[in-house]
Amino acid sequence: MKKVQSIAFVMSLMLMMTSSKREVTVYMIGDSTMADKDMKKAPEERGWGMMLQGYFTEKIEVENYAVNGRSSKSFIDEGRWQKVYNKMKPGDYLIIQFGHNDEKSKDSLRYTRPWQDFAENYRTFIRGAKEKGATPIVMNCVVRRNFYNAKTKKEIDDEALRSVNRDKFSISDEKINSDTLVDTHGDYAKVPAVVAKEMGVAFVDANKISKDLENGLGAKGSRELHMVKYNGKDNTHYNVYGARIMASLLVDEIAKVAPSLKKYVRHYDYVVSKKGRGNYLTLQEAVDAAPMGKKTVIYVLDGDWEKPNVPKGKKIKVIKD
Repeated sequence: MKKVQSIAFVMSLMLMMTSSKREVTVYMIGDSTMADKDMKKAPEERGWGMMLQGYFTEKIEVENYAVNGRSSKSFIDEGRWQKVYNKMKPGDYLIIQFGHNDEKSKDSLRYTRPWQDFAENYRTFIRGAKEKGATPIVMNCVVRRNFYNAKTKKEIDDEALRSVNRDKFSISDEKINSDTLVDTHGDYAKVPAVVAKEMGVAFVDANKISKDLENGLGAKGSRELHMVKYNGKDNTHYNVYGARIMASLLVDEIAKVAPSLKKYVRHYDYVVSKKGRGNYLTLQEAVDAAPMGKKTVIYVLDGDWEKPNVPKGKKIKVIKD
């Protein structure tokens, strides 16, 4: 990490410099709902795991190995799990979240039976973390924004939402016919909790947390969380706002089931990252968004920024990673 360069900000802007020493690494394995995104291809899309670094102090290093389209099976078969296993060391953490792509029964490269190979793959990840002296944190899959009682799952398939012919299968707002979220995951949302209990490891019910969030916002309000806001079709994947909200909720649950991480958790007002790991790409954007007269903490994850223009009356503290 580069050392922080002191910037002579105006009186209302305070700069707190932090150590760049990492003490603990949190590894993440999962699918597109968690994964880092290519902002050139999808500028507004984010996985919730992409935002997690912004909810920890500089003492935590988040390494996100989640990848679009992967199931627990394909993640192992492609050698991705081996890479994570090789890197883990005592004191690290491993967050595990699969399910969306394991459900694809017509895809032999990804499909797993929920109580058989899906469960066993979770056991593989848990055993591997323990072997390396790391702490596994098991999660189940987040929900899809589905307020539609469909007779067939093809209408709510992740890949259909991304496909060339996705108009045929997308859950457009015109199809909404339910006041409450309709489950699409079945046993794939249940298995992780059972395996976690069986193996005596921490479990975060991401499915319930995301379900409660979406139901609380309702069919209309939950639209703001997903890419459907931008493309009118994708009710599975998060936009910047949605990913930030989910990361915020999940990091608090992580702190509950893994108390040793609690001291590292922070909820900054704004996070700046040119890599898209926050809610703003530049420091000036965050400064502009800060309310007048209210103390605002801005966490800068990456990027070198010149002195921003700070209007008189704004009370801002900047913390640089």
